[in-house]
Amino acid sequence: MQCSSNINTYRRVNSREIQGASLHLAARHRSIRDGDSGRVNFSPLLEATAMAIGATISVPLTSPTCRTLASVNKLSLHSLRSSLPTTQRTFKYPNSRLVASSMSTDAPVKTSSASFLHRKETGFLDFAKFHGLGNDFVLIDNRDSSEPRISADKAVQLCDRNFGVGADGVIFVLPGINGTDYTMRIFNSDGSEPEMCGNGVRCFAKFVSQLENLHGSHSFTIHTGAGLIIPEVLEDGNVRVDMGEPILKASDVPTKLPMNKENAVVKSELAVDGVIWHVTCVSMGNPHCVTFSREGNQNLLVDELKLADIGPKFEHHEVFPARTNTEFVQVLSNSHLKMRVWERGAGATLACGTGACATVVAAVLEGRAGRNCTVDLPGGPLQIEWREEDNHVYMTGSADVVYYGSLPL
Repeated sequence: MQCSSNINTYRRVNSREIQGASLHLAARHRSIRDGDSGRVNFSPLLEATAMAIGATISVPLTSPTCRTLASVNKLSLHSLRSSLPTTQRTFKYPNSRLVASSMSTDAPVKTSSASFLHRKETGFLDFAKFHGLGNDFVLIDNRDSSEPRISADKAVQLCDRNFGVGADGVIFVLPGINGTDYTMRIFNSDGSEPEMCGNGVRCFAKFVSQLENLHGSHSFTIHTGAGLIIPEVLEDGNVRVDMGEPILKASDVPTKLPMNKENAVVKSELAVDGVIWHVTCVSMGNPHCVTFSREGNQNLLVDELKLADIGPKFEHHEVFPARTNTEFVQVLSNSHLKMRVWERGAGATLACGTGACATVVAAVLEGRAGRNCTVDLPGGPLQIEWREEDNHVYMTGSADVVYYGSLPL
């Protein structure tokens, strides 16, 4: 990276580089030098807080001397921590500003983030960045209004991974309606609004737990475009979500494919770009097209698929009037599936909660797997159970905070 003597020169870390890390950046316009080299070394601290981070972070400098991060190990974690004040750091982007909350490597996120989450600065949008298995979202506390604080167009800018925060979508925590505790609304990275999102609802649950300072196992009710959703934050920090009953009636998914099994579309033929695919259509409040095979290939090897080429052709196919999410699935065993997803409005993502649920439902309908499965996604595993006794689908998985920030409205 070429350096400049201008103290307003910065490089932002792409959110993909820090997914999975509970990262609260700290320091107040000061640098940590390695001897006389003028280089800043944060590597021991970053390794301690996020072992998987392989990113270079540039911060505002207090002198015109060119400084970058370096892999010099002369500073101990203790000396770094003691020399970092726990005040806010301002990062400048093109036309925007990000303020990240202070870092603590000793205290839980819930404790260290409380003051930041409840601050209300006029003219700024405070947010939290979360991810569910790499499916990442900007979470906004919107409990004081029934209308989202930003427009869909602004959400598109916020989701931009080069000029914004970077995310697959923006999620709003709004007041509950019809007797629910909260309402959840989402804008995708393309500005469209889905009915709901499985990974997003787990992030929503963890965010609400921090906002309300909830501890231990607890649950609440959420009104979504897909109906009532009930997440439960477990003692181990994972979130189990009652996703409700799957919708199988073709016209309600919706799909124009003809019904072939009790009003459902199961293992039907669909021509996409000259290839015949076998698909099962399921709605988890949002539409899904699940495929395990195509003509001449009865068992997909999902890692070999060129998702960016084939995904959009499924999403915009004429048989899906509301477009569709598409899951490409490989059966590993009766209780173990591997899935890649092309999400409506977001493209290829590292995980899709509703997609994992739809995948297990489709696997059961096609006789390929049992009702309780581990679904491996690029971002990690989800445990999905389609219970016979109540016909509900239950999803269990992680949701983690990445960082907190503020942007000017």
